[in-house]
Amino acid sequence: MPRFHYRAFDAAGKSENGEIDALSAAEAYRRLRERGLQPAKVTEVGGSTSAPRKSSPAREGTQGGPLPKLNTKQLLFFTEELAELLEAGLQLEGALRVIEQRQEKSSLKPVAADLRRQVREGVGFSVALRNCGRSFDPLYCNLVAAGEAAGALPQILKRQCEHLEMVGELGRKVTSALVYPAIVFSSAIVLMFIFLTFLVPQLSVLLGKSGQKLPVITQALISVSLFFAHWWWAVVIVIGLIAAGLKTWMETPSGKAGWHRAQLDVPVIGAVLRARFFAEFTQNLSTLVSNGVAMLASMELMKGATGNVFLKGLLERVTEMIREGSSLSGALRKTGFFPPVLLDILGVGEQTGDLAGALTRAAKRYDRELSGRIQYLTTLIQPAVILIVALFVGIVAYSMISGILSSVNALRAH
Repeated sequence: MPRFHYRAFDAAGKSENGEIDALSAAEAYRRLRERGLQPAKVTEVGGSTSAPRKSSPAREGTQGGPLPKLNTKQLLFFTEELAELLEAGLQLEGALRVIEQRQEKSSLKPVAADLRRQVREGVGFSVALRNCGRSFDPLYCNLVAAGEAAGALPQILKRQCEHLEMVGELGRKVTSALVYPAIVFSSAIVLMFIFLTFLVPQLSVLLGKSGQKLPVITQALISVSLFFAHWWWAVVIVIGLIAAGLKTWMETPSGKAGWHRAQLDVPVIGAVLRARFFAEFTQNLSTLVSNGVAMLASMELMKGATGNVFLKGLLERVTEMIREGSSLSGALRKTGFFPPVLLDILGVGEQTGDLAGALTRAAKRYDRELSGRIQYLTTLIQPAVILIVALFVGIVAYSMISGILSSVNALRAH
C-alpha cells in the first residue's frame, strides 16, 4: 500500500508532520480529516506532492477533452451561485451537481462536473480547484482552503465575489476613463511620427538655407529626428534587450520580490494596492479567527493566499514571531509596514478579547479607503494622459514655430 508524508494542523493550530498509509492521496486527505486534522500538504513517499501545484491547461474533464478556462464573468457567476447554494443548506457535492445540471450550454458545466467528481473521490475542494486548469488562480484556491479550515466556505466565497466584482468594476472604470485619452494619445503618436519623419527633415533643409543659427530647442528636435531616421533599428533592439533583461530579472526570486515591492511604492497605484491588501488581509483573517481557527494556522493560510512575494515575506516574519509568542499587533508593528491606525485597532481588540470584531472593523475601514482610492485613480487617469500628450505635442510645435520665426526675423533684418 502506498505511503504518504503529510503536514497538517490540529484544532489548536499546531503543525503536525507524519506519514500515513492510504490507497491514494484522496484517501489520505480523508483519513487525516477524520482524525480532526486540516491537511496542508500530502506527498507520496518517493512520489510527487498532491498539494497545491500548477495544473496543466490541457487537463481532461469527465467527458474527455481539455477543460475550458473560465473568464472573469463566468468565474464570478460560479462563485456567487456556489456560495448561495451552500448558504441554502446544500452540501458541496450537491451544490456542484446543481451547477453541472444547468440547462444552458456553458463552460461552467464541465468544470463543475470535474470538481464534483474529485470531491466525490475525497479530494479537498481547494485541491480540486488547483487540479482544474487555469480557471482558479493560487489566491482563489488558498482562500478556499482557508474557508475549508474555518468551516466558513460560503463566507469566503462571498468575499471572493466582492473581490471579483471590485476587480471587474475597476477594469471597467479604467477602460472607460482611458477611451478618450487613448484616442488622443494615438492621434498624438501619429502626428509626432509625421512631424519627425516628414516635416522636420524638410524644415531642417529650409532653415539650413537661411544660414541662421537655430534656437537650441529647434536644433535638438532636428537632431532627434535625424537620429531616429538613421538608428531606429538600434532603438528597437535596445528596447527589446531592456525588456528581455527586465523579464529575466523579474523571474528570479530577488527580482520578483523587488518588483512586487516597487509596485507598492508607485504613486497613486501603490496606495490602491496597499489598501486592497489591508482590506483583504483583515477581512479574511477575521473570517478565520471568528470561526475558531487558531491564529498560527490562520496566518499560515493567509500567507499562502498572498500573491505578492514581498507581502508574503512579511507575513512569514509575522507568523514566525507569533509562533515565538508575540501578539498579532506586536508582530505586525515590528515589520514597519502596517499603518499605525490598523495596529491600534488590533491592539484594542486583543486587550478586550474581541480580535475578530477588531479585524472586521478594520476591514470595513479599508474597504471604504480602497473604494475612495480607486475613484481617485480613475478620475486622475484621463487628465494625466491628456496633459502628457499636450506636453509632448506642445514641445514639438514650439520647436518648429520657434525655428521658423527665428529664420523669418533674420531675413527681415537683412
